[in-house]
Amino acid sequence: MAQSKAPSAIRRFAKANFSSSFLYPLKGIWYFATHRYLHPLLQSRLLPLTLLSTGILAILGITAYLPIVAFLALFHYSGSAWVNGTFFILGIGTLLTSMLFEALFADGTQVDIFDAVMVAEGYEHLVKERRPVADDIDESDPVKRIGSREKGATFAPFSFRQIIELLVLLPLNFVPFVGVPLFLLLTGYRAGPLLNWRYFQLKGFDKKRRNQYITTKGRRFEYMWFGTVYMVLQLIPVLSMLFLLTSAAGSALWSVHVEQQSAHATEEEGMLPEYSDDA
Repeated sequence: MAQSKAPSAIRRFAKANFSSSFLYPLKGIWYFATHRYLHPLLQSRLLPLTLLSTGILAILGITAYLPIVAFLALFHYSGSAWVNGTFFILGIGTLLTSMLFEALFADGTQVDIFDAVMVAEGYEHLVKERRPVADDIDESDPVKRIGSREKGATFAPFSFRQIIELLVLLPLNFVPFVGVPLFLLLTGYRAGPLLNWRYFQLKGFDKKRRNQYITTKGRRFEYMWFGTVYMVLQLIPVLSMLFLLTSAAGSALWSVHVEQQSAHATEEEGMLPEYSDDA
């Protein structure tokens, strides 16, 4: 009797749609806190990034927050104007920080964090495709093992399209009740794949292969939830810059999960019995 591969395909589809991808930005925070080899990368960037982010939010809060709340109060229910006004200001702060500082101060550090976690989790063969990884250095410190970044190394590419989309979506925060969740989901939908850009580099994906991978059934929504939680973390005052770095660790952990999932699926397919026609 012919053996069907349908059950295996159904299991993979179910795993894709009920994935815990939204947890990985949070797992990145815990991983960063519990692995001391990452802390030096944090110390060199956290203070300047935090001061810059705090300064931007302080200026926006002093100059724009109350006028925006007063405007929203004209057509909002009691109290909702304050909530929507807060998210609007935080969204503008995130936009300005992304435009002015992330690409200049944080991107290289995010690449180092991502690569170090991949090496620590046993995927140094992927990292070696893009940069040297020493074998004669203490394995307990992956940061010291990774060599210089290759030319063009990028954690998340600077995207004018993303900036424009963020500007277009910001007015959603004026809509009572549903505006803020919609803003987070739509920006997360766009941000998710960009946060896994370094993984695509390590895998050597070109544009066509990358788009095919992202749009695979179920995976687009996994990235959306990943990106939505990331966006929520980026709207937390003062700590947003810390989460900018810990999310690089979360992205690496998510990539490790994807690699393990792929290896498991390949193993399952290899164990399937061959077709036979039983008379």
